[in-house]
Amino acid sequence: MAFQYNFPTTIRFGAGAIKELPAYLQKNGLKRPLIVTDPTVAELSFFKGIVADLHAHQFSVEVFSDIHKNPVKSDVYKGTAVWDDTNRDCIIGIGGGAAIDVARAMVLRVNHREDLFKYDDLIGGDIYVTNDVPHFITVPTTAGTGSEVGRSAIIADDETHQKKILFSPKLMAKIVFADPELTMELPPFITAATGMDALTHNMEAFLAKNPHPLCDGIALEGIYLINKSLVKATNRPDIESRSNMLMASMMGAIAFQKGLGVVHSLAHPLSSLLDTHHGLANAVNIPYGMQFNIAGFEDKFRRIARTLELKEETGEAVVQYLFELNAQVNIPHHLRDIGVKEAHIETLADLALADFAHPNNPKPVSREDFKQLYLNAL
Repeated sequence: MAFQYNFPTTIRFGAGAIKELPAYLQKNGLKRPLIVTDPTVAELSFFKGIVADLHAHQFSVEVFSDIHKNPVKSDVYKGTAVWDDTNRDCIIGIGGGAAIDVARAMVLRVNHREDLFKYDDLIGGDIYVTNDVPHFITVPTTAGTGSEVGRSAIIADDETHQKKILFSPKLMAKIVFADPELTMELPPFITAATGMDALTHNMEAFLAKNPHPLCDGIALEGIYLINKSLVKATNRPDIESRSNMLMASMMGAIAFQKGLGVVHSLAHPLSSLLDTHHGLANAVNIPYGMQFNIAGFEDKFRRIARTLELKEETGEAVVQYLFELNAQVNIPHHLRDIGVKEAHIETLADLALADFAHPNNPKPVSREDFKQLYLNAL
């Protein structure tokens, strides 16, 4: 049974929540949804069931799923062309972070037709997001990025691979249907990688240097839920563990409004250069990034260790916990095991230094630091 809370947008949470989608569309006078998803989700039985249910309620449904696993600008342009050609009246993002990021960027582009990266938040482009946007609904199918509750989309340049942030409060979904039953069929690898992504969001948000006590509290509770549930959700999933992971994923996305840090700046270049799954990139790098952050922030790590109920309340114990957790969910300890070669390190270090996440890290990160962290993880 679903329940509702409103933070930061309206969220219907619980097993079966997705069944409320047709009534919501009818109530809001929406008849022609464009569903944005990824090629994998588009073939799954639960997705076909959602589309069939909408058809049964007399909705005209169009599906766009021609996107990369690490989305690029051309995905957004192709999706917007489908919007133009098919006379839609709302956008529903169904999937993980990639699908919802593309959906949100399309929501922006429908009525903002200058070059997509003019709206890059890192160069102040949010001030150009002035027009109305289509009605936007999100439905998460993974418990990782928490994109469903966000206000930004991360889209890479097709040529340079550099990631850009499209941001505006206008881009927040009107409603989220967070149904843990939609995550029950996730394979163990995706559950593990997306779950470690959620853990990275919560840990980095808690450590981020900007003061934000509300986010700190949310992040610690997210860490608690993931510690309680990730191994079970990966290896022996039930509705409780899946629900906890879905909640913790949204909590991480809310908390990282405060900022992220070094781990994300290590991970983003792996996705853009080598097409590594974002959650996997975070998972392999998080023990090394956390080790880098301990000195000078021992008290923060003490609080993380306490939340994890570790015997020793130290940063070193947190790092050891992360290695052990990765092992329990079958994530490798080294970058070489996911296709990184020493020849990649210099380029990766350049991309990491240019990344948007590390300026919010609790301590500065130089190019030499990034190079050494990659070598440590190799």
